Order: sequence, then C-alpha cells, then structure tokens
Amino acid sequence: MKQPISTKRLIKPITLGKLKLKNNIIYSPLAGCSDYPFRKMVAHFHDGLSFCEMVKMDALLRYDKNTFSMLDYDPSMRPLGAQLCGSKPELAGLSAKIIEDLGFDLVDLNCGCPVDKVTKDGSGSGLLKYPEKIADIIAKMVASTSIPVTLKIRTGWDDTMLNAIEVMKLAKEAGAVAISIHGRTREQKYKGFADWDYIKECKKQAQGMIVFGNGDLFTPEKALLELESSGTDGILISRGGMGAPWMGENVKRLDRGEPLIEVNSDLIKTTLLQHMEYIAKYQGDRKAVLSMRRVGCWYLKDHPLSKKLRMKLNKASNLKEMELLIHSFNWNESPDLIMA
Repeated sequence: MKQPISTKRLIKPITLGKLKLKNNIIYSPLAGCSDYPFRKMVAHFHDGLSFCEMVKMDALLRYDKNTFSMLDYDPSMRPLGAQLCGSKPELAGLSAKIIEDLGFDLVDLNCGCPVDKVTKDGSGSGLLKYPEKIADIIAKMVASTSIPVTLKIRTGWDDTMLNAIEVMKLAKEAGAVAISIHGRTREQKYKGFADWDYIKECKKQAQGMIVFGNGDLFTPEKALLELESSGTDGILISRGGMGAPWMGENVKRLDRGEPLIEVNSDLIKTTLLQHMEYIAKYQGDRKAVLSMRRVGCWYLKDHPLSKKLRMKLNKASNLKEMELLIHSFNWNESPDLIMA
C-alpha cells in the first residue's frame, strides 16, 4: 500500500463564502472537456466541487442555445461551479446573476485561458494585463449575486509580468472568496513546468485569501506533495483528471493512508464504457462518435497495448462499432498496468 506523504491530513473540508465543501479538491473547468458526460463520470468518484466548461458572457446574455447547453447538469454533479469568460465589466453582473438563477453553487471568472482566440479581445489570461479591470469585473459579479465568486488565473502574462500576487489582492478587496493559480504564465501555455514555488509565495502573501494551486498534478503523490509544500488551501485537478476520473478519490485515499483504487485494465475498460454510455445518452450519434474519439484517447493514452485500439476507434463510424471494438480488445494482456 502506498503511504501518505505526511501524517498531517491535507485533504479536509473547506468553506468558500457560504458554500461548505466536503474536501479541498476541485475538478477544473476544462474547455472542450468538462462537458455533461465528463462531469457525470467524475461524480462517480468525487464528492467535492467540479466545474462546467467556461462560457462567454456575451453569448450567455444573447441566450445562445449552445452556450446554455454547456451548463446542463443534474443533481448528482453537485456541488457545481460555472466559469465566466469575458473582458467587459458591464456584462459581468448580469452574467453572474444568470449563473445563480440556473442553480449553480459558485461562479468563477476565467483569467487563465491562454488560447489566442480568447485573449485577443482581452478575455481569459488577457485580463492579467489589466488587474484593475479584473477587480472591476469581480466587484460587479459580487454585487449581483449571493453565491460565492472566485477566479482562476496564471502567474502572469509572461516572465516580465508576474503579477498574480497583485491580482490576488485586488480580487480579495473586490469580494472574491478564493483564487486558483496555475503555475505557468500565459506565454508558456502548457510548456515547461508549473512553478509551485511561485504559488507558494502567493499563498504566503494571501492575507487570508483562500488559494488553490494548479498545474502538473498527474498522480496522487504529486498532488499531495505540492499541496503540502506550497501550503495552499487546496488543489485543482485539470489535465490529470482526463481519462482518470478516480484521480481525486485516490488523492483522498493516499492522504488517509488507505489502499488506492487499483487502476488496471478492468477499471479502464469499465469506466470507458460507462463514459461512452453517458455520451450516447446526451449527444446525437454523430457528435457522440467524435466525442468518443477524443475521450478514448484520454483513457488509453498510457496503456502499452492500446495504439491499435485508438486507431480503430478513430476510424469507427458509429457507437455500436466502437463498443464492439472496446469489448473485443484483449485488455488482460497487461494486467499489471498502473496509472494515477
């Protein structure tokens, strides 16, 4: 049995404003990933906060059908947060109110997305260039809702503008109850390594602000190590949860010194098929096939014998064919497979 990194319990309940959470592990908003089927799958293993994909404020206020569909949920997913993306303070309050009226437990402001099509209008991590605007947006969100308001940022725009500490302090003054910090700059995107030393410094200067750390948490051991060494109040699981919805549960078990969920071929097969079932129920067949090509790669990326199966799934034309391929694959050839 793997031993916990510390005898001190690191995974514990936490309160964000009026929202009481059973633990301090959060599943991040992931554009193109944390959709309804993904969140249904996470709910099998996780009893803490998780997020929908980010939605754009202007699309929300236009009552765009596709945008609202990204916010679909059922009670099994609670507690559940929504994340707003936008750079116009005048849209922030009403957007946050819509999120509250839809029944979400928390609303977050995205100040971390590094994608060019998002940052070109100053949204996402583009907001890091304008800390005062972030504070203005947060203040309007806080004034318009009764649910907790949080934000997710990066360490800065680039190495010459590491301003997460400044943003954190302004956001706290504006009424945000917590901040999540990804340990990379916008310029890095997902290259290099997350700077957990900088996250640690942010926590030291938080002045009572709740800080969650994020970046490169792909194993339970790594998650607990960074949580302990940084002194943050909690962690966000992002890419480490793709194809591994059990990740958060294994972090909790490791912290308690309990046996982890054994990640073997049987678990991967069973979970992949369950995920496919959720996709099939939620999406039309054509869209579901495209989703399964993406999701299948998540679950199979570390399986030493799965290259042929991934290739066949990518060529399959319907879900029935995909299901047959998964069932007929010789999963037991690698019984010792261990993942996060």
